[in-house]
Amino acid sequence: MTTSTEQLSRLAIPGEKKARRKRGPVVMIGLVALLFLAGLIIFAKTRNSTTGSPAKTIPTNAPPVAAAAKSGDTVLTVSGYVIPHERIEISPKFMGTVVWIGVKKGDKVKKDDVMVRLEDDEYRARALEAQGRFALAEANLTNAEINLKRQIDLAKEHVDTVRALDDAKRARDAAAAEINVAKGQVDLAQTYLGWCTIRAPIDGTILEKLVDPNELVVPQSYGGTRGPSTALVSLADLNDLQVEIDLNEADLSKIHMKQHCRVSPEAYPDKKYTAYVAEIAPEANRSKGTLQVKVQVEQPDQYLTPELTAKVDFLAD
Repeated sequence: MTTSTEQLSRLAIPGEKKARRKRGPVVMIGLVALLFLAGLIIFAKTRNSTTGSPAKTIPTNAPPVAAAAKSGDTVLTVSGYVIPHERIEISPKFMGTVVWIGVKKGDKVKKDDVMVRLEDDEYRARALEAQGRFALAEANLTNAEINLKRQIDLAKEHVDTVRALDDAKRARDAAAAEINVAKGQVDLAQTYLGWCTIRAPIDGTILEKLVDPNELVVPQSYGGTRGPSTALVSLADLNDLQVEIDLNEADLSKIHMKQHCRVSPEAYPDKKYTAYVAEIAPEANRSKGTLQVKVQVEQPDQYLTPELTAKVDFLAD
């Protein structure tokens, strides 16, 4: 019994520890209350420091408001390719053989300068033949008029019949018609002969020389890539240049006709040229989602070379 009593006495909790356990929850509750009161005081001070209206919360992820573009500011920058406003490929009007070509790539030509000559022996012969027929028609007309005058005199003296006079008039009219036919043949032969000499249609620069002497040329290809050449030279006026752009459909609202632009070639970024929107295609490219736009360069120079890349800045009005 004594041993059991001692063991129970050792297991008993002292009074001080009981007191601490009773005070523990009270202390925790007090700390929580103090923190709550402190929060209320801070909230009250913050509320009193405002004007009395609740503060508005500004979302941190809101996009910045863009300022309105001023006149002359760049609203869009796109790259494109320098092209001639008009690129002309000169083709023959009939099948022929080149006997002489007097231009090469890069040459400058004036309107009506001779660039190429085709073999013209056949057409010279045709022109001579047509001129001979014209001379024969003139002789026939002269003879018919003399005969008609004779028949008129005979009819007045009642020597010959009225029918003979009518035949003479018909022969004179037929001879006059033959004159017109022969003159047309002469003009046609001269036209073909003139086509053997190829002249420049405009002032410009030769972009490509596509044939050589003794080469056969035709107006259009008639079979395969190994057929005769269909063009002689290509040329363009390099004082009339544009920049061709494939514009994304999302940017269409930023451009309009006659809008001012600034062009700078990628090869010479320090060069700047004034320009304007000259053409907006009426139909888009569905597969690319783009629309072709052409910008006219106002004063191009030798630094703007066709087919090189150029940057275009579209400016606000």
